[in-house]
Amino acid sequence: MTTTPGIDPSVPPSGTGCTECEASEGWWLHLRRCAECGNIGCCDSSPSQHASAHAESTGHPVVQSFEPGEEWFWNYRTENYVDDGPQLSPPVSHPADQTVPGPQARVPADWQRRLN
Repeated sequence: MTTTPGIDPSVPPSGTGCTECEASEGWWLHLRRCAECGNIGCCDSSPSQHASAHAESTGHPVVQSFEPGEEWFWNYRTENYVDDGPQLSPPVSHPADQTVPGPQARVPADWQRRLN
């Protein structure tokens, strides 16, 4: 089996929402999953940009989209997509009934103005 640096397919995701936003009662637009440790973080369009902050602080360069129907990987170090990444441990996305942006109860009415 071929391995890709920064990707551990055996590690499950840390949850169904951004770990740091959940802890601070924040909100996110889209979610990204660290392909090395499974940490779920919010995308760079989200107010807090936790996925890229996680990559920076840990040195874990690769994320996969954690959105339903999306399978792409991104490498923050090379700023390129990763071709042919492996299937990660399930679940491979947040629940389909989870709102985007989310979580619904914490999304401000003017959320579009708050995006990066």
